Amino acid sequence: MGAAIGQSLPVAVGVLVSPLPIVAVVLMLVSERARANALAFVAAWFLAVLAVAAAAALLASAATPVGEPAAWRAWAKIGLGVLLLLLSVRQWRGRPRRGVSPPAPGWMAAIEGFTPARSAGLAVLLGVVNPKNLLLVVSGGVAIAAAVPGDPGAAFGAALVFAVIASIGIAAPVVVYFAMGDRAARVLDDLKGWMIQHNAPIMAVLLLVIGAKMLGDGISAL
Repeated sequence: MGAAIGQSLPVAVGVLVSPLPIVAVVLMLVSERARANALAFVAAWFLAVLAVAAAAALLASAATPVGEPAAWRAWAKIGLGVLLLLLSVRQWRGRPRRGVSPPAPGWMAAIEGFTPARSAGLAVLLGVVNPKNLLLVVSGGVAIAAAVPGDPGAAFGAALVFAVIASIGIAAPVVVYFAMGDRAARVLDDLKGWMIQHNAPIMAVLLLVIGAKMLGDGISAL
């Protein structure tokens, strides 16, 4: 299982630092239902990432018995790597020009009136329905499967660790909120503004690095 965790760790870190989910949590922490909404978001995010990563890992791990060649997994990594690289180029080309503030997504303005249920739904949308994050989470599951073929127990255990690491980014603002109390507002507001402004270049770099890794792993496995 250690090898599976090591293979999926870079991808989990990529999910961890995705800017928009962190911004969503910060906005919830300054809303009327701050605690309930933020905790519902974190819990739903973790469960959604775990479900998709575990499903991808278990399906891919079970598809090829231990000891048999798994060329299809190498091609899957190559395909995922190419898709991530294409998304990276798209993110970079869509970044705001110097001195221009990017438009905020419409859902940000609606967060003030969210309930815990809607917060959980947003977590699922941003975590595993959003194409960029979906590709990252599936890539993590495939990386896990490549390291533990035919071992569903190890695959699920590694997927669980993957989901925990991938949730650190959105859990961090909640920890700051509870630890700092009233003083957290300014820290979180500064974090929100920086994340919104630099969302596109951050995601472009993450997708480039992880896409290149997946592509390289797939080529070396052929």
